[in-house]
Amino acid sequence: MMMSDEVPDLFGGPPSQKPPRPDGAARPEEARAAPASAHRSGTWPLADRLRPQSLEEVQGQAHLLGPDGTLTRMLASGHLSSLILWGGPGCGKTTIAQLLAARVGLFYAKISAVFSGVADLKKAFEEARRRAEATGRGTLLFVDEIHRFNRAQQDGFLPYVERGTVVLVGATTENPSFALNSALLSRCQVLVLHRLDDAALEQLLVRAETVTGRSLPLTDEGRASLRAMADGDGRYLLNMVEQLLSLTKEGTRPLGPEELARSLSRRPVLYDRDRDEHYNLISALHKSLRGSDPDAGLYWFARMLEGGEDPRYIARRLVRFASEDIGEADPTSLPLAQAGAMAYERLGSPEGEVALAQVVVHLAVASKSNAVYRAYNEARALAKQTGSLMPPAHIRNAPTALMKELGYKKGYEYDHDCEDGVSGQNYFPDGMERVTLYRPVDRGFEERIRKRLDMLAQKRASRQS
Repeated sequence: MMMSDEVPDLFGGPPSQKPPRPDGAARPEEARAAPASAHRSGTWPLADRLRPQSLEEVQGQAHLLGPDGTLTRMLASGHLSSLILWGGPGCGKTTIAQLLAARVGLFYAKISAVFSGVADLKKAFEEARRRAEATGRGTLLFVDEIHRFNRAQQDGFLPYVERGTVVLVGATTENPSFALNSALLSRCQVLVLHRLDDAALEQLLVRAETVTGRSLPLTDEGRASLRAMADGDGRYLLNMVEQLLSLTKEGTRPLGPEELARSLSRRPVLYDRDRDEHYNLISALHKSLRGSDPDAGLYWFARMLEGGEDPRYIARRLVRFASEDIGEADPTSLPLAQAGAMAYERLGSPEGEVALAQVVVHLAVASKSNAVYRAYNEARALAKQTGSLMPPAHIRNAPTALMKELGYKKGYEYDHDCEDGVSGQNYFPDGMERVTLYRPVDRGFEERIRKRLDMLAQKRASRQS
């Protein structure tokens, strides 16, 4: 467990060991608490040397820290509530918590859910209580990776947050709606931190060049590629800058994107197959296909594959889409989706993924209709409402003489023997008003189906009259 005299780096670097202030509040100047010799030698991590010393220096979170930002208004009111900071790696969660403590004069303590258990939590709460009694100063308890605590451990925070023993600031990379207890969420304000955009990453590069006294040996295209490789992670960007400067010398010919890629490893795509990002990306794929955008569909398909998603899962979703969003507007879509899934099973990766890509494009450009899907849902609801109504007698099965005597199958007309192959008889339960469930749209093959259904409706109406 990391206690309050250990001040962590903005981007996750090693903590400084500067003693706490006598009054117990966090030191703003600890943001650059590296030894002077380390600064002069340049051996202290660049991410630590660039750590902001104030909330105003934090990059990429203007919606929280700008003039009208959520945290700005909260601080102006003089009250700091418990918070959950939700954002990806390297966006500044740890530093914001540390600087908040310094701004409002709270003692700063940190624990990590990865390395801490119930005993560590109890110790942190007890120290916060004793500190408040001795000094009258509260504690901001920063809990890194708070989603790693189980439900019972999360419940353990509740009485201490309610009594004000600590101001809780939890950091998570997971969707709090899924990862945290509703009771804990109700006592905290959830703030979303954005991944650093291109402008924020460029600001970090400029500051890195100023601190190191060296210009990055990159062409404009190479510089843009370096920012793209960081994927919104400021810590990772600065680590790559350090690696690049260690591999090159003053006067090195500027590197372009391809040369840069050979020198540095690209950041792995953020993707967890059982977490929030998984559902976000499959939703993006589904909605891109529904929006008839084959390019976006292929992009999200490729993103999921690059993240390590099982192509079989994508294939199953494509089969579902063929029925749910296309249906009879293009009846070839369902068999093609099934064929794509079978092709992947036969070929495996990477050849089989080309077949799935063909399915993605076909489903995107196909005519769309959810008429079958809606009709199915309405039919299920209607079946629940009507209970156990029997079919009309003329379409009941009559395998025995008794059933025939009771009128089963009596009056049934064999449709193939009728004009146009349609008798026009009623097939709903006796006494139940006829309902229309399937309403084809005027797109694709369903346009032809609608014309046929109109003819059938006229046939039934003429029979009834």
